[in-house]
Amino acid sequence: QVQVVESGGGSVQAVGSLRLSCTASGYTFGTNFAGWFRQALGKEREGVACIERVGTEMYADSVKGRFTISKDNAKNTLYLEMNNLKPEETAMYYCAAGYGWLCGLSERRFVYWGQGTQVTVSS
Repeated sequence: QVQVVESGGGSVQAVGSLRLSCTASGYTFGTNFAGWFRQALGKEREGVACIERVGTEMYADSVKGRFTISKDNAKNTLYLEMNNLKPEETAMYYCAAGYGWLCGLSERRFVYWGQGTQVTVSS
């Protein structure tokens, strides 16, 4: 049984930084693609970033240059480094895992989801 668990959320002031982490049991980040999504209150869930099996990264336009997705295969951990955070990025952030080489920011490509970690950005 695959379990995906996020951590690292919290409260931060605007232009601050946070690093989210995601661990998985029964699943290997190193041989598959994975990503991060977020959902703000009253809004649909949106893709933030994903990373392919070989490490190629993809980002939503809104976070390019500020967020960085990475993975540590030895630790089987996925990360999302978020810098220059904005209040409108307050949301529940979810780690998602898929099978295969190539990622995308569509939810349908992902099979396993964590419970989410809350990120709150104050102005």
